[in-house]
Amino acid sequence: MAKGKLTIFLGAASGVGKTYAMLEAALGRLSEGIDVVVGLVETHGRADTEAMLKELTVIPWGTRDYLGRTFHELDLDAVLTRRPQLVVIDELAHTNIEGSRHKKRYMDVKELLSAGINVYTTLNIQNLETLNDIVTQITGITVQETVPDQVLEAASQIQLIDIPPEELIQRLKDGKVYVPGQETEGFRNFFRPGNINALRELALRYTAQRVDRQLESYRRIHGIDGPWATGEKILVCISASPFSAQLIRIAKRMTEKVQGELLAVHVETLRRFPSSESEKDSMAKNLRLAEELGAEVIGLTGNSVAEVILGLARKRNVSQILIGKPQHTRLWEIIHGSVVDKVIRQSQGVSIHVIPGNQQEAGSAQIQTLEIRNSPKLIPYLASSLMVIVMTLVLTLVSPFLGLVNISLAYLLPILLSAARWGTLPAIATAFMGTIAFDLFFVPPIFKFTVADLRYLISFVIFMLVGLITGTLSERLKKQVNYSRQRENSISALYSLSRDIAAVDNLEAVLDCIVSNVSETLEGQVMLLLPNEKAQLVLRKHSGLNDFLDQPEFSVATWVYERGLKAGYGTETLGTAKALYLPLRTEQGTQGVLGIYIKERKAQFDPEGMRLLEAFTGLSAVAINRVKLAEQARETLTLVESERLRTALFNSLSHDLRTPLASIIGAVTGLLEDQNVVYSPEVRKELLKTILHGAERMNRFISNLLDMARLESGMLSLKKDWCDLQDILGVAINRLGDTLTRRPLDIDIQEGLPLVQADGILIEQVLINLLDNALKYSEAASKILISIRQQERQLEIVIANRGPNIPETDLSKVFDKFYRLSSPLQVSGTGLGLAICKGLIEAHGGDIWAENNKLGGVTITFTLPLTDQCFGIVPEMDEGE
Repeated sequence: MAKGKLTIFLGAASGVGKTYAMLEAALGRLSEGIDVVVGLVETHGRADTEAMLKELTVIPWGTRDYLGRTFHELDLDAVLTRRPQLVVIDELAHTNIEGSRHKKRYMDVKELLSAGINVYTTLNIQNLETLNDIVTQITGITVQETVPDQVLEAASQIQLIDIPPEELIQRLKDGKVYVPGQETEGFRNFFRPGNINALRELALRYTAQRVDRQLESYRRIHGIDGPWATGEKILVCISASPFSAQLIRIAKRMTEKVQGELLAVHVETLRRFPSSESEKDSMAKNLRLAEELGAEVIGLTGNSVAEVILGLARKRNVSQILIGKPQHTRLWEIIHGSVVDKVIRQSQGVSIHVIPGNQQEAGSAQIQTLEIRNSPKLIPYLASSLMVIVMTLVLTLVSPFLGLVNISLAYLLPILLSAARWGTLPAIATAFMGTIAFDLFFVPPIFKFTVADLRYLISFVIFMLVGLITGTLSERLKKQVNYSRQRENSISALYSLSRDIAAVDNLEAVLDCIVSNVSETLEGQVMLLLPNEKAQLVLRKHSGLNDFLDQPEFSVATWVYERGLKAGYGTETLGTAKALYLPLRTEQGTQGVLGIYIKERKAQFDPEGMRLLEAFTGLSAVAINRVKLAEQARETLTLVESERLRTALFNSLSHDLRTPLASIIGAVTGLLEDQNVVYSPEVRKELLKTILHGAERMNRFISNLLDMARLESGMLSLKKDWCDLQDILGVAINRLGDTLTRRPLDIDIQEGLPLVQADGILIEQVLINLLDNALKYSEAASKILISIRQQERQLEIVIANRGPNIPETDLSKVFDKFYRLSSPLQVSGTGLGLAICKGLIEAHGGDIWAENNKLGGVTITFTLPLTDQCFGIVPEMDEGE
């Protein structure tokens, strides 16, 4: 289905006439015979707007109750059911009421476009995500409702609606922008001439840049020579700081200007990991913002942030790096080092843009960090105090035997224990308490905080440094271990899933592996929904209780399957759902839906968890698709075999049946017309033999077809009895009649052969097929060798002819269905005889193979197993048998 086209009526601010221009354009399309409906338009009491709406078909709004009030929203399902050619939707940046399918109205528009419906919509320039911080600086008002730049970039057309600032202000005074009484002091401050001019400039610049891109695209498509902008790659460094959002927007604007590619990289070092929930949430928001603005998000780990960033820049041919400068003191940078300085020193030709951090945002981040650090647990400090007290009591008792040097070293023990067990702050506190205890009880003058020998001050400083260094190293090591353990668990889970699903080729087994692995990893309820024969989503597997899958939840899963997009809990689409639903996408389409329900509700899935889930869904989709493709391949192979059988049957009907049938008809016709006048008794006998020979040939052909059908269907049942192979061979020779009696036979049968338990009729058919094959592929009057011997606990039957050899590469193929050798002899048949022999012999538990004679020709050998009963003695039969 072709996607719909999006037309955006862009303005500098509210009141410039975007809605009026949009409705005017919609009326023009209506006059052209286009099916146009109004999905949602805010009139704000404007009479001219309401008058234009009366000329258009308006789809009733949907209503939602929220916090005791009733709100009107776009009825998305009603528009999809109506399926007009063009729908008019106002205020693209609007945030939907909680409980709506999508969090933002632009997401509703994207779903309509995916359904092939064209959309007209309006947008103010301050609602563009990358310009959000600039608008805040210009107007002093933070715009909460924003739209990602990707939405505008995907628009087929952008129409700029612009009026002079004076006219806009007059419209505001006349009550043509908002109903009188709705405008507030903040709105009046917003609509100042300076603000409006600045917003107009932003709108004009954005539109001009889009026109430039369209012009260059036209030049490129039509091969017109002209100046081309070189594509650049811009890398922006992001972290959990709120300031990173501003960096991402700045980097996006720079990318737009140079028409380059944007990379957003986050480096996790062994020194610093996001530990608190607030840091993780802030990191997730920044990563999500970068993805919405079209950046390629890359997460890396390493010891040095600067080395990792520059290494990635050189690997990806990055031309510009955008990095923020934190609000750290000079002392902090001396102690910890400055990442910005390292990047600048080692950049080697890469342009570095340093953006100073916002003091207010940095202060907010520091306050959050202080709040986290100012809420320590008391147990580590109480335990550290107890260790220092016990150490002081013990040292007091044994101090006569120890010097001050040994006593000072002894106080390092609780510091090291505290650092290893609880981290930096408890270690520093223990060092401080140990310093006080050592000074008060052991350093002269005793019981005073004064120090007679200033050299002991060095010991005090060493205590503090030991606490700081060991605590920091211990805390860093713990974080590294935890981080490594998380990564190891994720990798192990993915490896376990890939290993399990690779070992099975049955769909039910694959689904069991997916559900069990994902549920064990996430510690939640997991379900798999797959389409049935009618392309309707049904629950196929679940990890346990699935009582949460009610009708609303199933509707969310159906939406995910139809659109191929994630939705549900933790996302901005249908976020009120109880579970998270992820599509199982492959190149062949959406294979199903994976649902995850976590009992311990969190604010949202963190990026690491979401990436793990997406990896699970990717592997699951590939596994399910692989099984389906394998099943389709088997069905296709069956169809190919059926087609080959049909072709073989047609060929046989035209030759193997018509040839003997023609001889039979000719002989019978001659006999009927003769009336005992012309033909002598000898001639009549020959004609009757011709009829018999043709009938036997047709009977063998039909028998082969029936035997192959029985083998293919698995309906072949053996009726075993004690058989003498010498008798069966004689019957087979007699059935071949004159065709075999004209050829010399060399029969070698071992004396005293034991009887064999077998189906005599089927073994007779095997011998007939092998003898008939030996006749076809040997020269006239050449000898045919038949040998039967006992080899240990089996009978070996050999039939050999004299003729052309079979190529070595084809020896294993002669028993395949429909396989026929190329031969200078005129050989008829379907290529089923040897395949039937192989099936019948293997059904008896024997083996069959072909090999070339040294003197020319082919030898076919098959074996039949002998039982444990006495050889050569037929068991007595009960009466009635």
